[in-house]
Amino acid sequence: MTVILIAVALYLLAAALLVRSVTRDAGDAPRPWVWPALGAVLLHGTYHLLVAWRTPGGPDMHFFAALSLVSLGMAVMTLLVAVRGRMAALGVVAFPLASLMLTLYHVYGHQTSVGLDWRVQLHAWLALLAYAALAIAALLAVMLSAQERALRRREFHVWLRALPPLTELEDLLFRTITVGFILLTATLLTGVLFVEDFLVQKLTHKTVLSVLSWLTFGALLVGRWRYGWRGAKAVHWTLTAMALLLLAFFGSKFVYEMVLRRG
Repeated sequence: MTVILIAVALYLLAAALLVRSVTRDAGDAPRPWVWPALGAVLLHGTYHLLVAWRTPGGPDMHFFAALSLVSLGMAVMTLLVAVRGRMAALGVVAFPLASLMLTLYHVYGHQTSVGLDWRVQLHAWLALLAYAALAIAALLAVMLSAQERALRRREFHVWLRALPPLTELEDLLFRTITVGFILLTATLLTGVLFVEDFLVQKLTHKTVLSVLSWLTFGALLVGRWRYGWRGAKAVHWTLTAMALLLLAFFGSKFVYEMVLRRG
């Protein structure tokens, strides 16, 4: 419990320092939020390792554990991107979200896992990384939409100072989607190679939705490369693909584990 409390406090402190930096227009000033954020993600990861060590069957991959791990991935990616001076504003959303998911996992998680072959574990970890990267892309898409709307209406809000120029934000969005698309492709390939029977394991609907999301992200990247898609079109395609991905994994996982109470 101590680890949880400290990690949550550090996440919220990092987010508060980021908000303060934005409102004061700190620019290239020192980044005091980096150390609390780093401490938070280290404690977050440590907590999962401790649970895996104490729980028989290997790493916990159930609903709340998966949510917490994806939020941890989002926090780590946000930290890596923000330290390089790009999109620190992501932390205002990613860090509190990670603290919430970690708390929910502590309260509702810790289920005994079925022992999984290393190949299936590889598939699961690739999936979690893909979801984390594409969730960051969805946040970037929302920010891009908000920035475009504000600029179009000539509403120069204080939070706009925390965002990079429109073209740079758009470039970061597509770079993130590309990374997530590669990870999602690897996830689907390892699923085809390593998962033995989709029908017995009731994975058909999850697979169909995941493939639809993959096709949507792929079409968006092709449209960007071939036709120069950007702006509202890029935002709509990104959010649609992410919605399909959420339904594929967390939607089916919620129904199967939380509603039907099956592992």
